[in-house]
Amino acid sequence: MKKGITLTATLALALMLVLSACSSSGGSSGKATKVVFWTFNELHQQFFESMADKWNAAHPDEKIKLVATTFPYDDNHNKLQVALQSGKGAPDMADIEISKIGNFLKGEPQLVPLNDIVEPNKDNLVMSRLDNYAKDGQYYGIDYHVGAEVIYYNKEILDQAGVDADKIITWDDYEAAGKQVLEKTGKPMTTVETTDQWSFWPLVVQHGSDFLDKDGNVTLNDQANVDVLTYLQKLVKEKVAVVAPGGFHHAEEYYGFMNGGGAASIWMPMWYMGRFTDYMPDLKGKIIIKPMPVFKQGEMRSSGMGGTGTVITNQSKNQELVKKFLDFAKISKEGNIEIWKQLGFDPIRTDAWTDPAMTESNKYTDYFGKDIFTFLSSLKDEIAPTNIKEKTPAVSDVIKTKAMFQALNDLKDPKQVLDDAAASIK
Repeated sequence: MKKGITLTATLALALMLVLSACSSSGGSSGKATKVVFWTFNELHQQFFESMADKWNAAHPDEKIKLVATTFPYDDNHNKLQVALQSGKGAPDMADIEISKIGNFLKGEPQLVPLNDIVEPNKDNLVMSRLDNYAKDGQYYGIDYHVGAEVIYYNKEILDQAGVDADKIITWDDYEAAGKQVLEKTGKPMTTVETTDQWSFWPLVVQHGSDFLDKDGNVTLNDQANVDVLTYLQKLVKEKVAVVAPGGFHHAEEYYGFMNGGGAASIWMPMWYMGRFTDYMPDLKGKIIIKPMPVFKQGEMRSSGMGGTGTVITNQSKNQELVKKFLDFAKISKEGNIEIWKQLGFDPIRTDAWTDPAMTESNKYTDYFGKDIFTFLSSLKDEIAPTNIKEKTPAVSDVIKTKAMFQALNDLKDPKQVLDDAAASIK
């Protein structure tokens, strides 16, 4: 009998311990506020998950439980738009890609203004990146990066051709160097996209124009834009440039072509560094990063390209806490350093660029060298901003699906191509 009592007591004690453990872990997770996040990029999801862990370690009294999902690109934006329009089912936070943000700023944005976390940090932020997600003085999204446009040169090919990248100052210099590369090596100087906008848009913006003006009016067929497209077409006709295998700079065929030393250079934003490290490993140590040439002296040698803004929806029931977390993850200096370390992006906070952490060894410094941010700091005041407006999604679509292919593949008259494209949007 006594033995039975002891056994029962032991079982009861064990049960109490289990219940107490459950209640304790339930209590701690019970204190954590659920925050739902939608994105279209798995790396963005991983970044926010790691920042949630860091937030919880630093804020034990304001813990969050991040529930993140990565959807296909179109699904992410379509689901979000439906949820916001219907007034139900939206996440607390979401990523909106820059060419889609116009759809979410029409009428009364169903997003939370972020001025109270942006304005105290204005002196350290590249504000043009936040202006892309703004309307009527309210900031609605925080970008991951500046997206500074640069040229990646294959130094091995340039050396074979006797070309010094530092002497390429203008686009005329670039064309002349390209002819020399072609003559000496038989290789094109560069590649141009026919199904995306990254070969065209950065040059347009550097040249003082854009697809839309500051008021959102269509300027796609302005003379400056026609001049740029005519120049690109000329490079193709001279075989200084070839159409990118696969049509754009993110195609599998393209990575293989470049990895094998297919062309001497490519201009893309700083965030393209990750494509080199991940998909073109054989070029490690051969690629040098330089400023963009200009059409005429005095123009800016870079422009801010691409981007994804993280927004907070007005359906979030914990807007102040979510705002604090977004500030911690994407506006704080520490968060910006993590964006570089984890994602290889040029973060929007410029005082992070000079932090010693930015030269610590990682896969990017191993590939490109340790002077990446010294170089970027020299371009800080020459990053031309873009005009992101309600018609941006429509313009972006016509550039990607028609205009580039017609001008650079079919070699149609650039002015006619842009006139037709502008008319279809207007």
